[in-house]
Amino acid sequence: MLKNTSSGYGLLAIVLHWLMALAIFGMFGLGLYMVTLNFYHPWYHSALEAHKSAGVLVALVLVIRFGWRQINTSPAGLGNRTENMVAHLVHMLLYVLMAAMIVSGYLISTADGRAIEVFGWFDVPSLLIREGMEEVAGEVHEWLAWSLMGLVALHAAAALKHHVLVKDNTLRRMLRPGVQD
Repeated sequence: MLKNTSSGYGLLAIVLHWLMALAIFGMFGLGLYMVTLNFYHPWYHSALEAHKSAGVLVALVLVIRFGWRQINTSPAGLGNRTENMVAHLVHMLLYVLMAAMIVSGYLISTADGRAIEVFGWFDVPSLLIREGMEEVAGEVHEWLAWSLMGLVALHAAAALKHHVLVKDNTLRRMLRPGVQD
């Protein structure tokens, strides 16, 4: 089953969710590694180019994921009304933080007027050049990254709470298509 139902997630929503989760953790780990490198380290430029290229691909997946969410049914939450409202707000904030991370990363990468080369496949042009933009965007990017990780931890803790303590299908629905409440 590709599409969601009112009581469970479809294969595409599940694949996009876990693909984004892996990408976020990978990008965060790579970012942490990159800040330890100096300009002359053999991996400095390679890591930076990989991070920028992967960031563009993550942006494309985020657009697809958000679009799919808009045209697809959302399964009903399994918690009480307050939990469901908080879960919805957290999901929206996750989308906002991911989008803001992408924008700030773009601004860092294109501040000098150069395009982002995406694995040699295509280029994303620089559209806005401002002196000092790279430093400001870099600070914002770091704060957003840590905020996103905190919110992801809260999201994961809530899923585990539902799985271990409440013993409902909240987590199982995101692991296997067609699992109902």
